[in-house]
Amino acid sequence: MNAEQVAALRVLLGPTGWLERASVFARALRGSARTPGGLLLVGTPDEEPWHLAAHLDEESRFAGLPELAPTLVRWAPPPGAPEHLSVGVARLEEARRGESLLVVSPQAAPDPLLERVSDARKSGATILALDRGDRHLEDMAHEALIVPQAAPLSFDAAQHLVSAAAGERAEPSRGLRARLARLLDTVSGPPSP
Repeated sequence: MNAEQVAALRVLLGPTGWLERASVFARALRGSARTPGGLLLVGTPDEEPWHLAAHLDEESRFAGLPELAPTLVRWAPPPGAPEHLSVGVARLEEARRGESLLVVSPQAAPDPLLERVSDARKSGATILALDRGDRHLEDMAHEALIVPQAAPLSFDAAQHLVSAAAGERAEPSRGLRARLARLLDTVSGPPSP
């Protein structure tokens, strides 16, 4: 990403409300994550949210919020995978009150995922959804952030906004803007004078 693209992204996102929506969702996420390991992060069988898991883990360390470090739940962890990459979907059956389940679904959630989300909700887990407008998933979610196909940012960019905002403590909207600007400057270099 070059400096012109960074400037265009800042201008594009400024009036859209995306920074604010991401902050509201991130506050709900941060408020629901109460214990280390209690934030369960799951995607679809075809798309695991690796990128978001890595960014939330980084934000957890950076902000000193160990409860924000996610447990990546995988549909088919390979035999012999490291411990942090070997948590299977059976973990969702153990979800309970005080834990949160963040479902990241860039397409309609398949029935097996919806069934597990429903079970986790019945067990008392807080359900959050980052999706493209899946009514079935959103009906189960306590909080949802919908990224429509026609949104001014990609699904991946929305995940970046959420993870950055989740690490914020005070003045989340202004803090997120400043952190996003620093992140983009790091990626592309500072804007030209």
